[in-house]
Amino acid sequence: MRPGIMIQHAREKVHDTGVVRADIVGFISVVPKVRWPPDAVKSDYFELMLESYAELITNPGRAYFDAVSRRAVQAFFENGGIKCFLFGVCIESEQDLMVSDPYEVAFTPLIDRLREDQDISILAMPALAYLPFDIDKKGDPIVPWQPIVDMLLRHCREVNHRFLILDTPEDLHDRLLIRWVEKMRTQMAPYSCYGAIYYPWLKSGDETFPPSGTIAGTYARVDREHQPFGVRWPPANEILRGVTHPTVELEWNEAGDFSDVGINPIMSLPARGVVAWGARTLSRDPRWLHINSRRITSFIGEQLRRDSEWVVFENQRAELWSIVTRMVKNRLDQFWGAGLLSGSQAGSEYLVQCDREINPPEVVDAGQVNVKVVLRPIATTESIVVELRLGSAGSDVGSI
Repeated sequence: MRPGIMIQHAREKVHDTGVVRADIVGFISVVPKVRWPPDAVKSDYFELMLESYAELITNPGRAYFDAVSRRAVQAFFENGGIKCFLFGVCIESEQDLMVSDPYEVAFTPLIDRLREDQDISILAMPALAYLPFDIDKKGDPIVPWQPIVDMLLRHCREVNHRFLILDTPEDLHDRLLIRWVEKMRTQMAPYSCYGAIYYPWLKSGDETFPPSGTIAGTYARVDREHQPFGVRWPPANEILRGVTHPTVELEWNEAGDFSDVGINPIMSLPARGVVAWGARTLSRDPRWLHINSRRITSFIGEQLRRDSEWVVFENQRAELWSIVTRMVKNRLDQFWGAGLLSGSQAGSEYLVQCDREINPPEVVDAGQVNVKVVLRPIATTESIVVELRLGSAGSDVGSI
């Protein structure tokens, strides 16, 4: 090389955060006062990170957590889960779970801990389903622990990448169950798409237990069987492991009635076993009717957030907007190629905007970068209509 100045064109720095996981579950348990260790106070919590059920049964702290939640952890691993967190909140009595503001009474430290966590994508609190409920004069169910459901759904909406699996009360069935869920869907409409409810309870021989642990393991199994983007697949039409039969044998017309109001039925199917048959959220909004639509969008939002963390403290300039636009679009192209987004070709049904229009001087001066992403997750097929015509001319089978 001759003496002088050489210009070297460096490659643009790649900010690869890896793929967000969607198979890690957080189980919320309760610790009654008789099990508190010395110096514990109400709203303190315990935490275990588990990668097998054996880790729980050999842990000396297992007795802190209620038996229902320990059984849910067992069902989670039986159904293919590989990692979960078990939290135990110290309460003085069941009344702490049946107050109008559970966050202030007992759950503030735990919710603050969950806000800081980036890994947990699914929540469940199976012990709630054992709490009592009442019937008012109009014949409507009164579920006194419903404020906890409200709190957890709000939390899932706040962090955006989290989803709540709910159980029904043990002795709530038929029209009473439907009326309760319909009322809950109305009251929690702004964030109802962040949760799903399953019915009925399950049995393993003579043992009876709520389905949330089993379903959470099924979510995790489906996610891992379809890596790296398992949220594409609805966690439905899946055989439930460690289950002999549901507590209520549903007919097809009953299952349809439950599905219509956002209750996911669990059914016994000949030659297959016990199957989770529904894939609906609690939402009435057509955009968020299906579990995988909500989880795909939440997954993408969390992935883009992590991908963009490097932007903090960067100089605000047009070049930065161009880099962010390209980075986000490349990630969406990857998701489209994996089948998470609709469209006949990459970019045909999603949009990324990061420019002067949405980043005016007042936004730049505030040290913010606005990015607008419009997308459409793939839809879920819930039914196939088969037409069978029989007549003197023979038979004809077609499908729609």
